[in-house]
Amino acid sequence: PAGAFFGLLGPNGSGKTTLIGMVSGLVRAPAGHLFVFGHDAVADAQRARLLVGVSPQEVHLDRFVSSRDVLVYHGRYFGMARLEAGRRADELLEVFDLAAKTATRPNRLSGGMRRRLLIARALVHHPRLLILDEPTAGVDLELRREMWSYLRRLHGEQAVTVLLTTHYLEEAQELCERVGFIRAGRLLAEGTAGELIARYGGGDLQGAYIEAMR
Repeated sequence: PAGAFFGLLGPNGSGKTTLIGMVSGLVRAPAGHLFVFGHDAVADAQRARLLVGVSPQEVHLDRFVSSRDVLVYHGRYFGMARLEAGRRADELLEVFDLAAKTATRPNRLSGGMRRRLLIARALVHHPRLLILDEPTAGVDLELRREMWSYLRRLHGEQAVTVLLTTHYLEEAQELCERVGFIRAGRLLAEGTAGELIARYGGGDLQGAYIEAMR
């Protein structure tokens, strides 16, 4: 739903990455139609893509430019004027506590800072939908909880719909207003954590997920 923080959970190969690829225009659906806020992701791909920001699981950032330039170049790619992109970059560097690292190259940032810069980059062009593909994968528990704090604040301040994929069930239960279970390309169940626990049992979201996947 628009404005929601939605978690998509499923095993490897369930279709999460394929779905993200279709929404962002990198993968063509073999059948059917996909709409992004009413825009066909194939027939109206350019407009649909402008409405989506993706923070990928893998950290790919240009190591030869400053953190600010990473954001400015991304905004320019999406058609923003240089001045507008610069202002937006400065705003997001403040939001993600990276203002002191404006001139620092991404390869000199800590792992947590690089993750935050990835999310900031995805937000530069004011997307209506932000896709976070396992944003805390491979980070320790302390850093994961720090990221949770940023993501909660992000959802409240940026007025954006968030789609989160994660293998950490406690992360989905902590952050997401609604959660979907996906397997083999099919959505098995969807609802609040409480609704899914009541439906499948297990005592918590992880238990409900295990029961649903059987």
